[in-house]
Amino acid sequence: MRVLIVEDDDSVASALGDALRATGHDVDRVDSGVDALLRHHDRDVVLLDLGLRDGDGFDVLRKLRQVSRTPVLVVTARSDERSTVRALHLGADDYVVKPIRLRELLARIDAVTRRRPASSTQADLVHTNGVTIDLAARTVVARDGTPVPLTAKEFALLAVLARRIGTAVSRQQILDEVWGDAFAAASRSFDVHLTQVRSKLPSAELITTIRGFGYRLEA
Repeated sequence: MRVLIVEDDDSVASALGDALRATGHDVDRVDSGVDALLRHHDRDVVLLDLGLRDGDGFDVLRKLRQVSRTPVLVVTARSDERSTVRALHLGADDYVVKPIRLRELLARIDAVTRRRPASSTQADLVHTNGVTIDLAARTVVARDGTPVPLTAKEFALLAVLARRIGTAVSRQQILDEVWGDAFAAASRSFDVHLTQVRSKLPSAELITTIRGFGYRLEA
């Protein structure tokens, strides 16, 4: 299992990482909230400390939950009920108080990853309003067979919407999946690429803006 440790104490992170690797896990470690938001994408579970060098882990948890359903276990020295309840309300899957008991932590990791429903398999071909989007081949073709020439970034943006066709997708989630950071200065680039995608599709109305939230590819 691919584990991301978010911990700013080097000794704690090293001991935890070594223990998890010894049990067969692929472990990556970061020591800041900013890096956690950049590196969570390819991980199966996140172990999140609440006291980080660049801010509060609660804020990191809130931002993660805006863009990702990756299981998050809060691993912290804070044992008070208020912190536990707040973390769970913000979307943590479990709460573990230090000092860590490895066997218990492993069991909790297994439990939260089992509870997550498996993602539904997406069809490679998405058909909508005279456009065929081939997610595997990374091509877009209009009804008359004319290819729609999208750049790699433009296609990635469209693909995020196509995988959830008919469903509202937040701006932050698109930024997270395409640019790798929902909270960095990629917003201007996002706007430019979205405008380009709309201009190249047969109809700009294929992508609906949901004010204050995000966008939807119409089915």
